[in-house]
Amino acid sequence: MNLKRDQPIPPPPAEGEWLIICGTREARTGWPDLQRQAGANLARAHETLRTDPAPVPETDRQHRLRGKQLRSGEYQGRTLPRWQYEVTGGGRIWYLVDAEHRQVIVVLASTGHPKATE
Repeated sequence: MNLKRDQPIPPPPAEGEWLIICGTREARTGWPDLQRQAGANLARAHETLRTDPAPVPETDRQHRLRGKQLRSGEYQGRTLPRWQYEVTGGGRIWYLVDAEHRQVIVVLASTGHPKATE
């Protein structure tokens, strides 16, 4: 963890929870925007990602992305399934699910609908 002065210290995952990490610049810059726009919804999303990042069956707000280009993503040389959480009507979190390490890697946090899915 690379903490900087005056930044919040995130809580570690509790037993059975998943670690949520920031995987891209887009996630790092978009997360604060989502927090400003929809803080309560983002808090619920964060809780859901910590406890059940890949639900079966999928939910209305949380589902695996489809299509050859979107259904998976690369992280540290591995191909992982890519999921989406709908924070608001337009706001989205895209993340990779690393079941082996129980990690959720956030790759996009956006207040608007991602262009790749239009």
